[in-house]
Amino acid sequence: MIKANDVTRAGVVGAGTMGNGIAHIFALHGVHVTLVDVDKGLLERALATIEKNLDRQVQKGTCSDSDAVVALQRIEAETSIESLSDVEVVIEAATESPALKFELFELLSSVTAEDALLATNTSSISITEIAARVNEPSRVIGMHFMNPVPVMQLVEVIRGLETSDGVTKFTMDLCKRVSKVPVLANDYPGFVANRVLMPMINEALYCVMEGVAEPDAVDSIMQLGMNHPMGPLALADLIGLDTCLAIMEVLHHGLGDSKYRPCPLLRKYVAAGRLGRKSGCGVFEYRET
Repeated sequence: MIKANDVTRAGVVGAGTMGNGIAHIFALHGVHVTLVDVDKGLLERALATIEKNLDRQVQKGTCSDSDAVVALQRIEAETSIESLSDVEVVIEAATESPALKFELFELLSSVTAEDALLATNTSSISITEIAARVNEPSRVIGMHFMNPVPVMQLVEVIRGLETSDGVTKFTMDLCKRVSKVPVLANDYPGFVANRVLMPMINEALYCVMEGVAEPDAVDSIMQLGMNHPMGPLALADLIGLDTCLAIMEVLHHGLGDSKYRPCPLLRKYVAAGRLGRKSGCGVFEYRET
């Protein structure tokens, strides 16, 4: 495997919020990125979002105008996963669905070079199970970026059972290459970030469901009393309530403990299409009046 500083071509699978953020930071750090999604409209919106976020960085003085222009030029949008045949690194950032990720990694295994890094941005699904779909599971690892990717420093790096020491070191170095701070975790449901965060969000929803306090009060108590920059319910809306539910399902299934049972109110919101900021309504209302 090449050194992280020598990587010139990367692929990102999934053009949603996380995917376009990952493409953004790699392109800004000199890597040519192929952004893949089956939805052409989503690809167009992703490129527009990246351009807007680069402009914001220019205005804040954290990026020069010329660097922003060149970074955008380094990103190409494709609808076919076969376009990743010559990349050195792939980061999958598709929907948090085990079945979808398993299918994608089977495809990636067949189209990429055998020494290409295959990373997943999953926030909870087993790296070991994903790697079992690949011809060389030692090259599979978790790279859990935080949202918003261009702003947040942390990448939770997760080793699967078969992940090699060389791949782990390469991934840690790759994170540093794109100015992120890698922190290593092992492969258990939810890893560290979501094993701690999601039960807090779930419990905040139980507080609302059981009438302990109104949503604004729950968030204010956590912000003012616990020094959280954002309340757990507002954070849930930012993450997406459907994503929160999917992660709680993984925790409940994987750990088998009733304390990880998803709150019925969370299920109700998702069933109603109240997914958070992305749908205009979640725990809180975001639609323009």
